[in-house]
Amino acid sequence: MLQSIDWTRPWYATVLPARGRLDLQRHTVIEALNLQARALDLRNPSGLPLGFVPQADLPEGVAYEEFIGATGGVPTRDNLHDFFNALVWLTFPLIKRQLNALQAAQIALSGVGKSRGPARDGATIFDENSALLVLRDSAAGHALDAALRAHDWQGVFVEQRAQFAPGGDAEVWLFGHALMEKLVAPYKAITAHTRVVFAGDDYFALDDMARRAWLDERVAQDLAQQGLSTADFTPLPVLGIPGWWAQQDAQFYGDTTVFRPKRKAAQ
Repeated sequence: MLQSIDWTRPWYATVLPARGRLDLQRHTVIEALNLQARALDLRNPSGLPLGFVPQADLPEGVAYEEFIGATGGVPTRDNLHDFFNALVWLTFPLIKRQLNALQAAQIALSGVGKSRGPARDGATIFDENSALLVLRDSAAGHALDAALRAHDWQGVFVEQRAQFAPGGDAEVWLFGHALMEKLVAPYKAITAHTRVVFAGDDYFALDDMARRAWLDERVAQDLAQQGLSTADFTPLPVLGIPGWWAQQDAQFYGDTTVFRPKRKAAQ
């Protein structure tokens, strides 16, 4: 299963350090994950120690998010989807904890039900399919944000291409574990629900590990203070990110089935 992952792909840079800390030669996947969870002292929203448990531990009729909030156990199947989920827990534990708190609160308020509501929908989309786009808090960063929200793909990916290079003013961190799973077999149309985070010069002076910690704390704090809804995201075709795919020429970005123009607002 894990042999199908090409860890050299740029989209796995987010979770690569967490993967590197797992000793899968000496331990099963769950054992290796739990060793790291204990080393990092991961906690659920109630402060209980967080660990990874077999899917069979989830009682019938109990919601997944509710179980994590009540026990600290994250039901984990032997598949790529849940493996990536665990790696994100090891990488961004504060964001994951806050998302679980939002989801559990909504379940407590409204029950599981067929309809999640905007807050729980937003948390689920964040958890499954999101990317974090960090932009320098500058005129150029805000201009790139405006271009992205306007679906000005030429402006984002071609005219501002240099911003995505190392040392530039824009960087993408994948968060959604379903998104990571889809990228095991990448195809052009894969699109992330993207949350934009503005950061000052101090952030861009940090090393990668410190940036992860800063981003984890900042986004978790924002979620706690502001909540979340589906309106908080903007689409980002991830293979359009400069350097993430070969032959990113005019024809590539001219494919309007992927790089779609923004819909006009209804009159």
